[in-house]
Amino acid sequence: MALTTFTAMVSSVLSLALLTGVHSLRMVRVDAGSGSGVPRILPKAAAASTFPLLLRRAATVLTVLGLAMIPWLVFLHTGLPATAQASHWAWTWTGLDSFEALCLLSTGLLLRRGDCRACLTSAATSAVLLVDAWFDTMTAAPGSDLKLAVLMAVFAELPLAVACGVLATRTFPRPGR
Repeated sequence: MALTTFTAMVSSVLSLALLTGVHSLRMVRVDAGSGSGVPRILPKAAAASTFPLLLRRAATVLTVLGLAMIPWLVFLHTGLPATAQASHWAWTWTGLDSFEALCLLSTGLLLRRGDCRACLTSAATSAVLLVDAWFDTMTAAPGSDLKLAVLMAVFAELPLAVACGVLATRTFPRPGR
């Protein structure tokens, strides 16, 4: 529990640090001689800025935190009981589905306005839909509840998650478009 809280705190701090410089970023295509040719985020004044250093540090911290989660996942899988009682079960599901609705709504509104930030909300919507499908199926009681959860995942949540993922990649701003 402490590691996930620490991970959340560090990722929040990194997100805030990165977001403060987002207004000064632009997409540039890397030369063919430097590797994959994938567009990368670079600051407008790369030589005068410390932002690439911040990006390198953020990448290192996030990679280390991701690797540090592996022992924690093993501990959770082997140490948690097979069943548990949740005090705020209704609030948990209402909150997750509310967040899902907010993601869908914000993506739809941004797309309607032609706002390039729709790629971000679409990616978030895809992730939330995947989380919802996973938790619906994993927490469903055997029998008709599980059947309904699987049907909802297969015919609603997963196809919509894929559509939002494709939409996120298609609406991602690229140079020259």
